[in-house]
Amino acid sequence: MSSQVKDTRVQRWDLFELELTGLEVGNPYLDVQVQAVFRFNQRCVKVDGFYDGGSSYRVRFMPDATGEWTYETQSNQAELDGVAGTFTCVEPEANNHGPVRIRNDNQFAYEDGTPYYPFGTTCYAWIHQDEALQEQTLRTLEESPFNKIRMCVFPKNYSFNFDEPEHFPFEGSAASGFDFTRFNPAFFANLEARLMGLRKLGIEADLILFHPYDKGRWGFDRLDARTEEFYLRYVIARLGAFRHVWWSLANEYDFMAEKAMPDWDRLLRYVQDHDPYVHLRSIHNGTKMYDYASVKMYDHAKPWVTHCSIQHWDATMASIWRDQYKKPIVIDEICYEGNIPQRWGNISGEEMTRRFWDGVTRGAYVTHGETFVHPQDEIWWAKGGRLYGESAKRIAFLRELIEAAPTACRPIPEVRDVPAFGLPGHYYLHYYGIHQPLYRIVDLPEGETFRAEIIDTWNMEITPIEQPMSGTCRVDMPGKPYIALRIERI
Repeated sequence: MSSQVKDTRVQRWDLFELELTGLEVGNPYLDVQVQAVFRFNQRCVKVDGFYDGGSSYRVRFMPDATGEWTYETQSNQAELDGVAGTFTCVEPEANNHGPVRIRNDNQFAYEDGTPYYPFGTTCYAWIHQDEALQEQTLRTLEESPFNKIRMCVFPKNYSFNFDEPEHFPFEGSAASGFDFTRFNPAFFANLEARLMGLRKLGIEADLILFHPYDKGRWGFDRLDARTEEFYLRYVIARLGAFRHVWWSLANEYDFMAEKAMPDWDRLLRYVQDHDPYVHLRSIHNGTKMYDYASVKMYDHAKPWVTHCSIQHWDATMASIWRDQYKKPIVIDEICYEGNIPQRWGNISGEEMTRRFWDGVTRGAYVTHGETFVHPQDEIWWAKGGRLYGESAKRIAFLRELIEAAPTACRPIPEVRDVPAFGLPGHYYLHYYGIHQPLYRIVDLPEGETFRAEIIDTWNMEITPIEQPMSGTCRVDMPGKPYIALRIERI
């Protein structure tokens, strides 16, 4: 029996890893069970280990309290059983704020209390591309405003994305078939390397665990219940200790005809029960062209869902969803900036920017995607690579404004004819979108003095209004669309 610990001093919310050497008995994925019990003072946390090929078994753990932790393994194989030790959890470095949690009914925050505002993007199958394109994607993300990415574990067989990946989550190939009782360590090693690349950039990884874009090519969309849970347990054991992981049970779950609502309830509860770190959990709906009645929302009020992950083209719905679910609203698909033939992938940069502003000032969060025709089909939404659109830098501008606002900001329903966000009596952000008034009348508290600024959201220009404001005031406006008004108490 041998074991190896990478580091005996681990930051809070960082990754402790114990590597064990054991025998490759039968099918180790099925036949070998290994767990570890971690103890700190009176607390006890039990986590699953996993088989990583050859003679290697691993246990990963994310400590959440500073001080000395002890651990001891449990296994049905003598070589892996009873391995004990200690490590010290130390204070986190400046860029480590812990996992993202729910702050209240419409906000997120890191576990250390630092506010987190998701400004996400979409690269569904970027980890299934060649190494050069994956590296290009990380370089692009480094220069982007995005702090969350939606990405699939399974490969996609869908428009502009029909390439055969080098590695799959399960052993086998499309030609020979897959062994759904054995995982492929090479696939997961690449996924983990890319997750670490995202973490270095401060980007949360919203991992999509199932999706309907297989169409019989590989069979990953038709796993039976036992295999689904086998897969989920392995993914949680391998990836759960990464602090920046979120679980999205499915993309467009309602397009997976083989599954019914009780299946999704079962899978979400399975993740909830087996994830010792309580990562964020969601599920994402589909829509059918021009059919509003087809939007089949999951009941996000269920307790195993932490926040709403929604596909819808109309950000004005955010107010309704906030009242209905009392949870943070993330409009994870609101159409994409691009020029492909599909109606969901050819809105302008202006329109993508408008939808971001409209959603955010209604108290929601919005996710970006880009779908420009490319000669090699290197389309950001599917494969990553480079960004070509005009909205990303405007989203960066919006993110700077929102992160500079008071953390207690919320939608202000008292302003009835325009989306308004702020902290009444202190801070107001109104967004006018397609409307172009020449002036506005605003009502501010009497006896307090405010300063105002006109914000051109497309040109990213902020023009101060020189005259201080108090009480009921007239504000002259530029009479063009995509304008916001920011008012702050002096």
